[in-house]
Amino acid sequence: MDDQHWLAEQFESNRARMRAVAYRMLGSLSEADDAVQESWLRLARSDSGQIENLTAWLTTVVARVSLNMLRSRQTRREDPLGLRLPDPIVIYPDDRADPENAALLVDSVSLALLVVLEALGPDERLAFVLHDMFGMAFDEIAPIVGRSPTTTRQLASRARRRVQGFGKVPERNLERQRKVVDAFLMATRNGDLVALIEVLHPDVVVRADRGAAVSGVLTELRGARAVAEGALTFSKLARFARPALVNSSPGILSFDAHGNPFCVMAFTVADGRIVEIDIFGDPERVRQLKLGCLTDPENAKD
Repeated sequence: MDDQHWLAEQFESNRARMRAVAYRMLGSLSEADDAVQESWLRLARSDSGQIENLTAWLTTVVARVSLNMLRSRQTRREDPLGLRLPDPIVIYPDDRADPENAALLVDSVSLALLVVLEALGPDERLAFVLHDMFGMAFDEIAPIVGRSPTTTRQLASRARRRVQGFGKVPERNLERQRKVVDAFLMATRNGDLVALIEVLHPDVVVRADRGAAVSGVLTELRGARAVAEGALTFSKLARFARPALVNSSPGILSFDAHGNPFCVMAFTVADGRIVEIDIFGDPERVRQLKLGCLTDPENAKD
């Protein structure tokens, strides 16, 4: 086996980890793939014989590439932080899921947590992601952000406080989460305002990203009654909604009358009630998602 072939095999064995790092840094599946591809180009140009720990080297490179992309995005202000939802990872149905997204989903973070990460500065985000999520030492992270280990530790600490102070601790049991989401969907289909309010936390928050064509900003709605009344406007479309797994949490994938997916909803459940709903309704971005099923066979019309 020649060196280049061996290097390609080693790179592929690290691809899932690299893509996971990039996705947490960028909140974009396409940009994460770009960061991984750029890392391969850098590896191909490097003297691999001088690399002692290839996994650590690749993690560092993809993190640095992602950091540069995040800084560039912030400088251009073409995509202001906090004004759109990160890309969701949707599995529907499980046995036809995109293999790469299925692998990423195994160790994914919730969409709600990614929203919090979007509000962090680039350096804070990198320090938190690499240390708290991937167990890298601050001595290894510091050169990437160009700071001292002590300052890098402080960056991660500030980020951690913001993450820990955000929202309620979500329910861990997937089956219990799913029952709550199913109750929400049933109440919506039935137009039952009382049942909707009962399944929603009094301080529930909904974040909706409908794309630049509609508003260009991420809109929010708060409070159980306001959210329940808003959900009732969704009741006619709810019969075209099917359960899905969104970033390892129960979600809903909605279809139009022709069976084409147009909306993804992710739920955060705590203490038996829904505390957050993230609605990914940007038609252009939904079309770009690698969904396990591109049409709903039960609802699609000929």
